[in-house]
Amino acid sequence: MPNTNIENMIAELSEVANHPKRQFEKFKADGKKVIGIMPYHVPEEMVYAAGMVPMGMWGSNKKNISRAKEYCATFYCSLAQIDLEMLMDGTCDGMAGVITPTPCDTLRPMSQNVKVAVEGKMKPIFFAHPQRRSDEAGKRFTMHMYKMIKADLEEIAGAPIGDEALWNAIKVYNRFRRAQRRFIELAGEHPEAISAVNRSAVLKSNYFMLKDVYAEKLEKLNEALEALPASKWDGVKVMTSGIICDNPELLKLFDKHNICICCDDIAHESRNIATDVPEDMDDPMEALVQQWADTINDPIYWDECSRQHRRAKSLIRKARKYGAKGMVLFMMVFCDPEETDYPHIKDDFDIADIPQIRLGLDHQMRSFGQIDTSLQAFADMLAERDY
Repeated sequence: MPNTNIENMIAELSEVANHPKRQFEKFKADGKKVIGIMPYHVPEEMVYAAGMVPMGMWGSNKKNISRAKEYCATFYCSLAQIDLEMLMDGTCDGMAGVITPTPCDTLRPMSQNVKVAVEGKMKPIFFAHPQRRSDEAGKRFTMHMYKMIKADLEEIAGAPIGDEALWNAIKVYNRFRRAQRRFIELAGEHPEAISAVNRSAVLKSNYFMLKDVYAEKLEKLNEALEALPASKWDGVKVMTSGIICDNPELLKLFDKHNICICCDDIAHESRNIATDVPEDMDDPMEALVQQWADTINDPIYWDECSRQHRRAKSLIRKARKYGAKGMVLFMMVFCDPEETDYPHIKDDFDIADIPQIRLGLDHQMRSFGQIDTSLQAFADMLAERDY
């Protein structure tokens, strides 16, 4: 029997995920300053602590690239190009600023394109991650960048960001991460209640809400899911991997073929919430720096233990922990870090006897016929395997 309470909570969060522009307009109407957050690993806590709204910018499944082509090489990924498109076509007009991280070869030059494109509209905030992040030199560089971001945000807010406000933001964001991690587990346990489409919408909605409001709503949804009886669902369970997979039309294919996403390695989803900020340090800025130093198992960033295949081994452990019988990897077209990472992941998954399938993905895709056929064949193959 359908659970009306759960359905209503999902519908509320899905409305936010599907109509971010409405959220943006509500914040502006309330007199709040909005800061665009391009992907990814940005210390959003500073934006929240400044009394402003961090709003995620992860492309769009409804836009085509037009004006951004004037600035971008053809081999730039669609996510970055559509973010630039939205900054140019008026979608983001009214934002007070935009933070542009530079973790990859596309986003590094993109930051300068953004600077030119938004001139006179909003303040661009440049942010460079150190790849060597866990040693003292890396931590000093991270602190230098964070202080620059903090100063820019204070300028926009017109007030200093105090330690007390930062600690409060850190606690709010850690609470949000815990709630999302728990939801991901529960969605894998109850595919009869959480479809692939709804799972994505619930996770995506956080990018367009204040995290304290979102965490409270998600915790209530988690409580309702925890109260459900054990699932009797009989489909196949998989892990997903990649930068982003939030297109509802594509995700409907998972539901069509009775495929449950029981866990993920998606940057837009689990990777972005994997590491909490320590709450037992003296300085909140140092705590934010330590979070970055503790970040591992991400193909976008250098891994000092790459020769030990730490990332592949961690994904295999996750797949086995949550009962994934295979992995679906959504390869963002022209994403060099993901493409470089894939052969190592494939080799280790082959050795572990966990089947995987790689599917090319682009934000401008509107037809998924080939993916439909591939997912159906993959699901049939997993269902026939003798585990």
